[in-house]
Amino acid sequence: MLFGLDGVEIGLIIVFLTLFSAILSGFPVAFAIGGAGIISFGIIAALDSAGLLIHQAIDTGSEAYNALLASGANEKAISIFRYPELPRVEVPVFPQGWETAMDRNVSFIVNRINERVIAGQSIETLLAVLMFVLMGIVLERSKIANDLLTTMARVFGPLPGGLAVSIVVVGAFLAASTGIVGATVVTMGLLALPTMLRNNYAPELATGVIAASGTLGQIIPPSIVIVLLGTLAGDLYSAAQEDRAQLAGCSDALTFLGEPAVVSVGTLFQAALLPGILLALLYALYAFGYAMLNPSKAPAVTLDGGEGEPVTRGEAFTWYLGVPIALIAGTILLAEVGMVGSQSVKVDSFSETGDAASLRTNVSDQCKASMIDLHGQAAWDRAVAEQAEIDAQGGAQQSTRLSDDRIAELQAEKIANAAPIGTGIATLAVIFGLILAVARGVSPSSNPLPLQIGAVGIILGLVVDILLIGPTSSAMLTVVLMVLPWAITIYGCVYAMKLLSRNELLRVVFPPLVLIVAVLGSILGGITNPTPAAALGAAGAIMLAAYRKLSEEDRSPRIIIWSTLAVILMILTGVNFDLRINVEEVSGATWLAFLFAYACWLYAFFGLLFSCWVLFRSGVLTPAVRETAKVTSMVFTILVASQLLNLVVISFGGEEYIQDFLRSYDDPRTAFIIVMIILFILGFVLDFLEIIYIVIPIVGPVIYGAHFDPKWVTIMIAVNLQTSFLTPPFGFALFYLRGVAPKEVTTGHIYRGVIPFVLIQVVGLAILALFPGIVTIVPAILGH
Repeated sequence: MLFGLDGVEIGLIIVFLTLFSAILSGFPVAFAIGGAGIISFGIIAALDSAGLLIHQAIDTGSEAYNALLASGANEKAISIFRYPELPRVEVPVFPQGWETAMDRNVSFIVNRINERVIAGQSIETLLAVLMFVLMGIVLERSKIANDLLTTMARVFGPLPGGLAVSIVVVGAFLAASTGIVGATVVTMGLLALPTMLRNNYAPELATGVIAASGTLGQIIPPSIVIVLLGTLAGDLYSAAQEDRAQLAGCSDALTFLGEPAVVSVGTLFQAALLPGILLALLYALYAFGYAMLNPSKAPAVTLDGGEGEPVTRGEAFTWYLGVPIALIAGTILLAEVGMVGSQSVKVDSFSETGDAASLRTNVSDQCKASMIDLHGQAAWDRAVAEQAEIDAQGGAQQSTRLSDDRIAELQAEKIANAAPIGTGIATLAVIFGLILAVARGVSPSSNPLPLQIGAVGIILGLVVDILLIGPTSSAMLTVVLMVLPWAITIYGCVYAMKLLSRNELLRVVFPPLVLIVAVLGSILGGITNPTPAAALGAAGAIMLAAYRKLSEEDRSPRIIIWSTLAVILMILTGVNFDLRINVEEVSGATWLAFLFAYACWLYAFFGLLFSCWVLFRSGVLTPAVRETAKVTSMVFTILVASQLLNLVVISFGGEEYIQDFLRSYDDPRTAFIIVMIILFILGFVLDFLEIIYIVIPIVGPVIYGAHFDPKWVTIMIAVNLQTSFLTPPFGFALFYLRGVAPKEVTTGHIYRGVIPFVLIQVVGLAILALFPGIVTIVPAILGH
């Protein structure tokens, strides 16, 4: 053996050194990865042909190996790491020759490109990357960060370390609206760093908090890292759990786990919400603590402007806290007592299927033992009792078509139990009430009469719903009856919006906040998957940027405002009316609603085209689209190149060798810790894209094949990958910041400043490891 190392080990070293050298060469990373795969394969093939690479494989024909199989050991679980005493046999790393391995690699890379890039199941999800990138770049070029930084600095500046805290808040806000690390770090470095230095902030704190806050876009949804990880995690988890079930003696993962082995990008977005907020809080606490211990290096700063109308403490408490809490809590209380709820009388034509046992019990003895070991004896006994009860009732109840009398009976029951106030009208009433209350708090000295008229409209709408609208009322009748109350309410809300626009904080935060709620709300609420939500975000970002551009030019943004209203009306029409016109019988109300919704869609589309024209004319759209094409092309090229490198590692047994090593540990937690340490170290020299597409497919079958929750595993990896942007010397955020930092800020300042935040990342990982519920609680709540 060469240097006393196994041939596969030498092959892995060659691949890593070639990849590292190719990346450091300055050649574009996407092509450097593919080139590293070709070059490393050539070197390994040459050494193998010369007889210098010898792999010490287990002798599968030996008596000891056969005796081990006879004792009940699974063939897939036998490796040189778990059973080092087994006889070995020397074989080349390419048993059938490098020519055969090359032929397989060429054919496999074509298949993988087709499956994962061109026509695979994950291509629709990958399209979300393009949309989120466009959304982020357009928002960045609309100078939203400028206003956010100025406004937040005025809000938090008077606090110790307030400027640093404002950077964290803006970083989290931009993460949820753009998610582009480079753009965020560069923008905050250009705008905030000089201001912090002028106000005697330590260069280390200033650069560290800017670099760290800029990377929050990698974990706070919508995160490109989570989209890319999610496309891999779903396949890895499903395949790994199927293998785990087979090893356990079960027929499939559904039988063994008691639930489908699936994980989606939308679920991962839900899981990433609290960890992202946790990291932002840790950053802010560090900045505040640093300022308390070193007040001269992070002083309080009061910036001029943006004070707004004076508001007393009592007025602020009443209108910002008291009334909103009363509205929300009151609605929840009414829902609990049955006053607010669904008024739907829709009944399924088929009966529900009978409940199945929580676990499948008709399994082999080996599978039974494995399931008891996984779920516990109590869960198995409960499943057996459930199945016995089902059998006693004649087996699982099948779904059957209900008779007309039974359907009418069920509808009458729903009508009798319907709440007096519908959920939709109650929700609108709360939203309108919050707008009126906050507007009153923003400007207490303004004439309150229009706001009071709007409040009367809300009350009148609720009274109309209780007295005149019932569960059997048609959608058109509901619209007719609610026209007057909502018109009165909208009159008050229009006046309220004028008052709210006087407040700088609301004027700056509200538009992107609406976009964030629309995009994340549709994903987290399960309304749609990430790709349509990303398209909505991209369109919304274009319209928001055009609105700002027209405002800067003192031109009326009326078309964009009306287009936004058209979108809202289109959604409300779709929610309240059945817009299907391809059925046998279509009522006049349905046709009227369809034509109205279609007209709204046409006007909204016109508004989007108008927004594109505004941005194109002002020179914003062209560079944004060009930059989006660059980033997206880089992502997909790295995806293809990494598949080639991954196939090279598979061809000489490197992937199997690494997986056997990780599986040799009896406790999967040990293997997971080793993987996390390796990812952390690789983050010093590799970008997150290389790690996702090269390393994760190799180690994924092991860590996703254990008993860990796949959401927790993925978020732990995502937080670890976020650290790769901060770790010296190759952290991308550090390069971005170095490029825009003033001359007095040295590279040493940046490195020293970022080290505490790297340690905070480690603390964050430890917290998520000790309290995995932080990751799983939001998906569990929204899932029900």
